[in-house]
Amino acid sequence: MKTSIDLNCDMGEGMPNDAAIMPWISSANIACGYHAGDENTMRETIALCLKHSVTIGAHPGFDDKPNFGRTAIKLSAKELYDLITLQLFVMDTACRKQNAKLHHVKVHGALYNMAAKDEEMSRVIAQAVKDFNPLLIYYGLSGSVMISQAKVVGLTTASEVFADRTYQPDGSLTPRSEKNALIESAEESMGQVMQMMEKEMVTAVNGEAIQITADTICLHGDGAHAAEFAEAIHQRLVLHHVAIRALTR
Repeated sequence: MKTSIDLNCDMGEGMPNDAAIMPWISSANIACGYHAGDENTMRETIALCLKHSVTIGAHPGFDDKPNFGRTAIKLSAKELYDLITLQLFVMDTACRKQNAKLHHVKVHGALYNMAAKDEEMSRVIAQAVKDFNPLLIYYGLSGSVMISQAKVVGLTTASEVFADRTYQPDGSLTPRSEKNALIESAEESMGQVMQMMEKEMVTAVNGEAIQITADTICLHGDGAHAAEFAEAIHQRLVLHHVAIRALTR
């Protein structure tokens, strides 16, 4: 059993439960105004992070608010590099205005899922992060090329696993278009988290056990039970003497 874990959540996306989730997590991935959010939501979410001593991450996604950044968009390498860089600049500027510090980067939605399977995309994203600030920690899907390519360019990485999503046998997340993509039960979510913490594996939808590395556990802030899951997972981990703690380089 691991003795500590980072618990992260995607936030600043215009959902009503950010304030209820914040006390139970250690890091927040804040939308940069492209797939969701705006200057006001960024400012408010940063303020919540400061209040609860939660580390702040940029959560860049496709420039596609109508689809919440969850529709695949084909971009050139330069377009992708610029998309990431601009959003990092936006979030870093928002942090500086409130005397806060940007800690990590985690890409969003379709961009995340595409990069997890595409070495070139992962390399471009990682290079954009490295060029912007080489001290930022890069969050990516455990076992994917997101992690390997970020390591190639010299970034500190965090292998991410999910408390509220199901897995395919290849280690990818079940597409949201499928009925069993989301975990709706707090008990089921906690069971998956404890399996990942105790055994460093997760059970795929076909029953196959997949080996994973868990540096950080993600909850989605737009989930119907996000606040309930966050509190339950936090309390269960603490009960098992696991500290909820942000990552360091």
